[in-house]
Amino acid sequence: MESIFWIDEQDASTDFPPVSQALKDPEGLLAAGGALTPERLMKAYRSGIFPWFEEGQPVLWWSPDPRCIIYTRELHISRSLKKTLRNKPYTVSFNQAFPRVIEACAEPRKGSSGTWITSQMKDAYIRLHEQGKAQSVEVWNADGELVGGLYGILLDKVFSGESMFSRERDMSKVALVYLAQWLEARQIRVIDCQLPNPHLERLGAVLIPREEFVKRFLRA
Repeated sequence: MESIFWIDEQDASTDFPPVSQALKDPEGLLAAGGALTPERLMKAYRSGIFPWFEEGQPVLWWSPDPRCIIYTRELHISRSLKKTLRNKPYTVSFNQAFPRVIEACAEPRKGSSGTWITSQMKDAYIRLHEQGKAQSVEVWNADGELVGGLYGILLDKVFSGESMFSRERDMSKVALVYLAQWLEARQIRVIDCQLPNPHLERLGAVLIPREEFVKRFLRA
């Protein structure tokens, strides 16, 4: 069995191993341990690495191959979503309620009793938001209720999406459409979705080799 690179929680200086050393089983697991400091997190994202673990586990660091991304210009907007966007029964804001968005994303989903967005994760990303590195998109209904949104990490050429939520039909998708437009205006062409799923594929997500992702969007 392959061993995992371990990072001491008190050691802020240790670099991650090359992403090419990530395990194949489980796919993409690269390292464990370390602290979720803003510095450690940004070092991870700039290397194509992200944290993903459950309460009670050490921090687990991942870099899967292939990588799931959405090109902002190729976001698929269905006919029903176009109708929602046209009727506009909502308002959209950026970075106005980051703690509420991450709290909503952390709520257990249907058929699930737990969440990977632990209290440790929430605190870490709120600190990043306070530093201007983590961004949120909020969608509000006509009554001023928060009904959808997403959050993630903004890099020079990539927005690394972390999670999204929807309390009313299509509202997380609305947040994604507005995010894509906001990124396009800033010459940022890629949303990193990290891992594929059918929902993302319907929105236009594609898979590219990890090496290509790192070279084109993180090191270029």
